[in-house]
Amino acid sequence: MTLRTWARDLALGARFAVTGGRSGRFRTLLTATGVGIGVTLLLLAAALPNMLFQREVRESLRSVDSSEQINSPRPESFLHLGRNTVFRDEVISGTLLQPEGDRPTVPPGATAFPANGEMLVSPALGELLDSPGGALLKERLPYKVAGTIGPDGLIGPAELRYVAHVDFLDSDNYDGRGLRYGWSVPEEPMNAFLIFLAVVGCVVLLLPVLVFIATAVRFGGEQRDRRLAALRLVGADTAMTRRIAAGESLAGALLGIVVGLGLFAVVRELAGSFTIWDVNAFPSDVVPMPVLAAVALVTVPVASVVVTLFALRGVAIEPLGVVRTSTPRHRRLWWRLLLLAAGVALLAPAIGGIEVTQTRIDTPQIAGGTALALIALTTLLPWLVEATVKRLRGGPVAWQLAVRRLQLSSGTAARAVSGIVVAATGAIALQMLFQAMETEFMQDTGQDTTRALIAVGANAKDGDEARAMIARFERTEGVSHVIGSVKSQVWRPGALKQGEDFAPTATIRVGDCASLGEFATLPSCRDGDVFIFLAHGAQGAPPDDWVTRTARPGVTVDLRDPHPLEGAPGAREKGPRPQWRIPVGTRVVDSRPDPTGMYEYGILATRGAIDADRLDTPEAEAMLRFDPAVPDGPEHARNTAADIDPTSWVRTLENTEWDAQFSSVRTGILVGSTLTMLLVAASLLVTTLEQLRDRKRLLSSLVAFGTRRSTLSWSVLWQTAVPMLLGLGLAVAGGLGLGVVLLRMTEQKVQDWWVFLPVTGIGLALIATVTLLSMPLLWRLMRADGLRTE
Repeated sequence: MTLRTWARDLALGARFAVTGGRSGRFRTLLTATGVGIGVTLLLLAAALPNMLFQREVRESLRSVDSSEQINSPRPESFLHLGRNTVFRDEVISGTLLQPEGDRPTVPPGATAFPANGEMLVSPALGELLDSPGGALLKERLPYKVAGTIGPDGLIGPAELRYVAHVDFLDSDNYDGRGLRYGWSVPEEPMNAFLIFLAVVGCVVLLLPVLVFIATAVRFGGEQRDRRLAALRLVGADTAMTRRIAAGESLAGALLGIVVGLGLFAVVRELAGSFTIWDVNAFPSDVVPMPVLAAVALVTVPVASVVVTLFALRGVAIEPLGVVRTSTPRHRRLWWRLLLLAAGVALLAPAIGGIEVTQTRIDTPQIAGGTALALIALTTLLPWLVEATVKRLRGGPVAWQLAVRRLQLSSGTAARAVSGIVVAATGAIALQMLFQAMETEFMQDTGQDTTRALIAVGANAKDGDEARAMIARFERTEGVSHVIGSVKSQVWRPGALKQGEDFAPTATIRVGDCASLGEFATLPSCRDGDVFIFLAHGAQGAPPDDWVTRTARPGVTVDLRDPHPLEGAPGAREKGPRPQWRIPVGTRVVDSRPDPTGMYEYGILATRGAIDADRLDTPEAEAMLRFDPAVPDGPEHARNTAADIDPTSWVRTLENTEWDAQFSSVRTGILVGSTLTMLLVAASLLVTTLEQLRDRKRLLSSLVAFGTRRSTLSWSVLWQTAVPMLLGLGLAVAGGLGLGVVLLRMTEQKVQDWWVFLPVTGIGLALIATVTLLSMPLLWRLMRADGLRTE
């Protein structure tokens, strides 16, 4: 058989697809729509790595270049300080800049350096500040908006960011001095667990797309086969009719590629309008990787031909009709189990062979084994549906209609939910992996959010100012409790000993008994008491003698550095240095973790024991709890901190924190899974509508003979529900099994056997949603004009 013969028959099939009357054109359009949705998802998946990479590139290009140390001001130099803040769970990134010359480098995304007291804001932040809900945030950013940050200064169009020109930065509060922007961080290689998670995630997310495309190219198969019987009547042989059928599918697939490219172009332009799991992107960043895009665009039309030829292998198209309505040959189970065994056999060698310290894994073997296992479960579904429905008997009329339809043609119904089986199976296995690996990448911070939710700190001129700062937090709206203390240092007096470069020092905190009790276990406390608290080396704290060589009961300490470095504050001050004698009866107590999870050490003094005004360069620190009845309590507290000192630090306490790479992989998989679930929902709806349209004449005939419309509606529900429930059961069994095998590879244990419950809940919700959405078309197809023949 020559290539010319194939080309002729494929072209003839393509011609039938677009000139086969209204019914044929609609079927081709339906196929193109289904394939187009799948192609769009494949192109988005191919663009996701580049999108995430470009976010990192944008972040590095707008960061101050710290590769060169600048020790003195220059015409283009500037001081900088990063000031990120949180507003109602939204992170707002900010940078404070102070030029040192007349030609400061313009920050990325800006056309000119803002004037003193002005700031540039991202479009999203500008909208938030101008909205009624942004009034509280506007108080926190007391700068005049002078312009907008362009795309070069943002990692995404929805990012909340500002760049402000200030005049209060110095060597005590800045992050550094810069000349230019743009620097790169050496890429940290992923460990094997993350690579493993990413590989499995890609297979799980992309396979449902391919299954849906394979289903879409078979839309309208029964009508197509009847038309091919007419071709047999005029002389076409069996091979020719199959090639013509493949040509029809090829035409729909090629048209679907065009539709997919168009949908991708639309989605790409709207990328900045949507935020999925805190990720959005500029259209210019949503560019598919060329190799992946080429593979996707070539695979789709080739797969359409292969799938069609494979589907027709069991259909005898004769000149007088299609031999499909006779009793079909039972589906064979052995080769489906063999496929599953092959997948497990590929995965088995990797069991126990993946360690977190590795930086590479056998990607083809794991990806191939996972894909084979999922495909095997997909092929098992038609056999399971056929084996189940042939044993069903009796019941209401609607149930009998649905069962009889499934008994006559269960393959179409099974294909409709095959994508859901793959997605659900993969989702269950992935969830098991996530739960088991969380312990590897989730770190307990030691912070106690039951004792405080926010910690703040600011430098003060003297003790009075520090106490006033703490008092302001106590008066802040929504704050229910304040753990406040004035922090400073004390030094050992006298000359330096041999080998010492500086005088030994210890931390001192001054506050009330309740606040001091948050740092150490106090047997009792009243105003006037002093304690020396020791951490005993906890969390890398120095040995206790590091503290006791300066702070001991009855010794005198300096309240100012007796040997300051040249140029340090107080270095030129003359006269006696202020001193304080630690009371003889001072008790030594054990440190306890404060609400931030840290073990402090040094001296705890109540307000009656020492006048905080005597402390050198004190810092006011406060840890805050809030009244749940005031929802914006944390925002008021952050505003107070910014008003006290724009350079004050504010930290939100969290019980746990995630590894950055794990968070990135998890975000990518969550974005992909969201898109996949949308595809699954769309595929089920499109397939259901195609099946209804294919049975238009039958539905109209049943209504004409007196069948109730409600009965037919319930039958449609059962036709969707039975394969779906069987598919979900198969997905639960397969997902748990696959999850166990994957966990064995990393030697992890199952954390929760009930992870399938949310997945099955989503599946049941899809049944109800698709049925409701298909009702309008169903009622339209049940009208009498459905009996008309074109």
